[in-house]
Amino acid sequence: MQNDIDISKIKFNSQGLVPAIVQEAGSGKVLMLAYMNRESLEKTMETGQTWFYSRSRQELWHKGATSGNFQDVVSIKYDCDGDTLLVKVRQKGVACHTGAKTCFHNDLLAVENVADVGEVLHELFKVIETRKEELPEGSYTTYLFTKGQDKILKKVGEETAETIIASKNNDTEEITYEMADLWYHMLVLLAYHGMTPEDIAKELNKRRK
Repeated sequence: MQNDIDISKIKFNSQGLVPAIVQEAGSGKVLMLAYMNRESLEKTMETGQTWFYSRSRQELWHKGATSGNFQDVVSIKYDCDGDTLLVKVRQKGVACHTGAKTCFHNDLLAVENVADVGEVLHELFKVIETRKEELPEGSYTTYLFTKGQDKILKKVGEETAETIIASKNNDTEEITYEMADLWYHMLVLLAYHGMTPEDIAKELNKRRK
């Protein structure tokens, strides 16, 4: 992993630790909060996988070493004060020792239920990739991959046309329904080509800059 951080800029606390927020790349979901000391941060940067410092055991620990739920590091950033890290990762398996995807799965306050588009698309794409690999019987996604590229492209064309018609009808409910179908089939097409939504995000980000 490329060393882009000048560790001298990180302000470790009196115990020699700095909190590290771990976020899943793609979905943006916050997975966990742990602590790093200088050695674990250096090992994280050297190996490309997360290493932390256990305050209870007073030793380094490699995330996933016992569970297999490794975290491959995408980037590490530090905040404006230099006293907190944000580590973006590709999570293998689950992050929480309870078996939950994220350690933050207990609701304390939920003002409203708002779907996060990035998280929803990320989770949907993971399901599509699993269907492509396992091809379970009775799955519509399996049907598409079995029929191949021509069938997938035909469905993309059909859903595009239906989205256009919905827009011409000025029917927001119909637009939502048809565009959801279109986005799903576009994700299937990405998976068919061995691509991911991150490839599109990188291109859009490049254009924005």
